[in-house]
Amino acid sequence: MRTRRKQPDVPPPDSPWNEIVPGPWMGGHEFRGLSGRLEFAVVNRQFDLVQTLLRLPGHGPGPGVEHHVWPIPDGPLDGTQLAGVIRPAEAACEALDAGRTVLVRCYHGYNRSGLMVTHALIRQGRTAEAAIRLVRSRRSSWALHNDLFVDYLRAGLSTARLLEELTE
Repeated sequence: MRTRRKQPDVPPPDSPWNEIVPGPWMGGHEFRGLSGRLEFAVVNRQFDLVQTLLRLPGHGPGPGVEHHVWPIPDGPLDGTQLAGVIRPAEAACEALDAGRTVLVRCYHGYNRSGLMVTHALIRQGRTAEAAIRLVRSRRSSWALHNDLFVDYLRAGLSTARLLEELTE
């Protein structure tokens, strides 16, 4: 299964990760450093929990850091994949409630991580529109540029999952 589409027009982020609100962070595997060159975003022990939606070798996290991996495509998701976003988002909320820091990452830290972090923000009481605006303002205007993911968030991931399972 392909988990990343080639999108040469999408610029890499200017930082490896950004804090969206206190506790949850959103990031990727590469970013444009101060020199202007691409650099790898390597997680060591900066976070208590790392949730990876696209795993690349050599990007961490360091030993002893709780790490969950659930590869999903940056495209249409089936019911199982949507459940795979909902469950880790719930785990992220539990970790945040316990005062832990959480990094959710994908390739650039725009779409897949945006889907999960935005869902967590909605679960914490924000509207979909407010959560989407917050993610875009804190990470990048490129965050959630996948319109299908925005549709999933507006409908609610549980609703989107049920609809996808009906069509399978």
